[in-house]
Amino acid sequence: MELPFTNKYLLAPMEGVNDIAFRQLCAEQGVGFTYTAQLNPLALIHEGRKAVGYAKTYPKENVGLQLSGRSAETVLQAWKLYERKFALLDINLGCPSKKIVAQGYGSALLKEKESVGKLIEELSGNIKKPLTVKMRSGFAKDEALEIAKIIEKAGAAAIALHARTQQQKYRGKADWNLIKKVKAELAIPVIGNGDITTPEQAKRYLDEGYCDYVMIGRAAISNPEIFRQCLDYERKGSYEKTTRDTKIALMKRYHALWKKHKLQFSVLKEHLTWMATGYEGAAKERAKIQEAKDEKASLGTREA
Repeated sequence: MELPFTNKYLLAPMEGVNDIAFRQLCAEQGVGFTYTAQLNPLALIHEGRKAVGYAKTYPKENVGLQLSGRSAETVLQAWKLYERKFALLDINLGCPSKKIVAQGYGSALLKEKESVGKLIEELSGNIKKPLTVKMRSGFAKDEALEIAKIIEKAGAAAIALHARTQQQKYRGKADWNLIKKVKAELAIPVIGNGDITTPEQAKRYLDEGYCDYVMIGRAAISNPEIFRQCLDYERKGSYEKTTRDTKIALMKRYHALWKKHKLQFSVLKEHLTWMATGYEGAAKERAKIQEAKDEKASLGTREA
């Protein structure tokens, strides 16, 4: 089944980050595809306000719905409520948080290979759009190739591999040689994820056959223009570095989108704080944002 990606550079699904305004900002910077944050299908079914808010989309948005869960019936029920708004369904087998693992979701399912196969097979056979999977390399040890083959056989259209185990969390370095090994063994596309911070890294992994697409997470939080930079580097061999002026422009644009989509003030503060890095005066800027009690105060020196 054809994937809806428009280029090789994708935004990773990140809880507490991928709100509608941030996804739109990344889209304006040229991202090839975005995902919602990980959502609980039961919350969507029962219309929990926070969950429904993260499932909100804007007209013609090219976005995937990421769900966690172990019951195909429940996931399908939630998907059918929202499928018209989303280009694909992504299943989370990678979240390492203790809360998610305790419920048997996310990376906890990596310990249950047979259950993973059954879940993906039932889902892929009952939806009309692509099904993708975001996974880690294993729970306590590397079992990425074995699990990836199970997922491929079950009918997934692509696999995104964050090459760390659940127990590693975000410590150490992602094992890109493992991603390359998995890609060499699979017929479906492999999306590489973990520690990409520059266009040079992204292009190298693509050019040298480590993966078919790259997924950028934490680096995009502070610098959403990394997607434009990746595209420029791919097309021209060079790109404009991020400056104070471009950062401020991004922050202003996020503020406008935040206002348009009527998100909570706390969300604005978080994103502006994350983006206020990497330029002279950024530390003072962050302090002002963090102390702000209302929207106007949060704008700080950017209002001038």
